[in-house]
Amino acid sequence: MTGFSAEWLALREPHDIRARNPAVLDAVAASLTGNNQIRIVDLACGTGSTLRALAPRLSAAQHWRLADNDLSLLARASEMAKPTGVTINAVPIDLNRDLEAALDGPVDLVTTSALLDLVSETWLDRLVVETLARSIPLYAALSYDGRVEMSASHPLDTAMIAAVNAHQRRDKGFGPALGPSAASTAIARFESLGCGVVHGPADWVAGRADSKFQMEIFSGWAAAVRETGDVPLAGVVDWLTFRREHAAAASSSLRVGHVDFFARPIGMR
Repeated sequence: MTGFSAEWLALREPHDIRARNPAVLDAVAASLTGNNQIRIVDLACGTGSTLRALAPRLSAAQHWRLADNDLSLLARASEMAKPTGVTINAVPIDLNRDLEAALDGPVDLVTTSALLDLVSETWLDRLVVETLARSIPLYAALSYDGRVEMSASHPLDTAMIAAVNAHQRRDKGFGPALGPSAASTAIARFESLGCGVVHGPADWVAGRADSKFQMEIFSGWAAAVRETGDVPLAGVVDWLTFRREHAAAASSSLRVGHVDFFARPIGMR
């Protein structure tokens, strides 16, 4: 399950690529060195951004099972240009209901991006149990962690971001979402069960030239805050107008905190 449009995924992908933590990516690639072939399951694959980010770093032949419940996004992922030696099997699946089925068969790595902040603690525990029971390492990228820095201050910045973070914890189809605490919760779970975990920041950094990207973020946040009712409508309108004007004038910069991690059961080579 993603709940994201193809247009939004295309707009954010360059920022996702720049944000991915290189030390975490290096750890993933190093763990697979020496494999003749690599079998990867990508949960909530969207249009295939994780494949495009990771596949060039892996020298072995790769078979990717792309899992998502959005048939339109799966079709786009299936049609993407693939690096030499990469094959794809697109699987329509409801990850809330059928997570375990998505991981069936020989798997060397599970990947996901921008998913864990949408899931519940119960669902996360299912993922932890299933990956560890099968001795499969997990690369989880781009989990939002609640940190936001914006150039030019507005009196409602603190209230708006607090409301955004509250909305992030609402049910996104997997039960009450972990939201900004997703990455820290997942890392703690894996470490408590004896996994080696490499983690680090993977922040979006948008500058003055990224006005369209910033406007989409600000508009999405304003819509989320309206749903919470935590900020009066007039205040939301004033804040969004202020933010959009600064972005349109190329005088706005933005940092949005995310975390990447790679969890590997101890004892795996």
